[in-house]
Amino acid sequence: MAEARTVVINVSARHVHLSPEHLEVLFGPGYQLTVKKHLVQPGQFAAEETVAVIGPKGSFPRVRVLGPVRGKSQLEISATDARTLGVPAVVRLSGNIAGTPGIVLEGPKGRVELTEGVIVAQRHIHMTPADAEKYGVTDGQVVRVKTRGTRPLTFDDVVIRAREDMALEMHIDTDEANAAGIKDGDIGEILL
Repeated sequence: MAEARTVVINVSARHVHLSPEHLEVLFGPGYQLTVKKHLVQPGQFAAEETVAVIGPKGSFPRVRVLGPVRGKSQLEISATDARTLGVPAVVRLSGNIAGTPGIVLEGPKGRVELTEGVIVAQRHIHMTPADAEKYGVTDGQVVRVKTRGTRPLTFDDVVIRAREDMALEMHIDTDEANAAGIKDGDIGEILL
């Protein structure tokens, strides 16, 4: 019998990725993010810093910034968060922000109005090319993942993201985690 294609599932709560330019507008010239906690993905961290997120209908006063800085700023939220803010819930892979809704970010030193960049992150699995080969999958492939939580279900449309700088981990948002009774560290099985 073949070895099960298991993956640790972690819940990705709402967060912001900032460009260097927006980091300086929000926090001041030359500002550097402070590491609060290292994440599973190599080089990635939750920062001490938070920003206010202001939408047409609602806001969140303290949304965690994740580092390091990126080429473009983006806000990753759940569909429930999108309703609260009053923006469409556009499902995309992180980084694919063209044509997505905008939002206002407010920091201690300034304010930025994003014209695009609000996404509900497509559920996905990070892995190295070696992991992908072991599991018989390829970068960009769409798979299903069967959960083992208190309310087991099978997630469809899970995208494989395979790169050398990644670690084996599945990301779902808080809405998906709540629906499946999933908590950080629970295990799923990749189904082809």
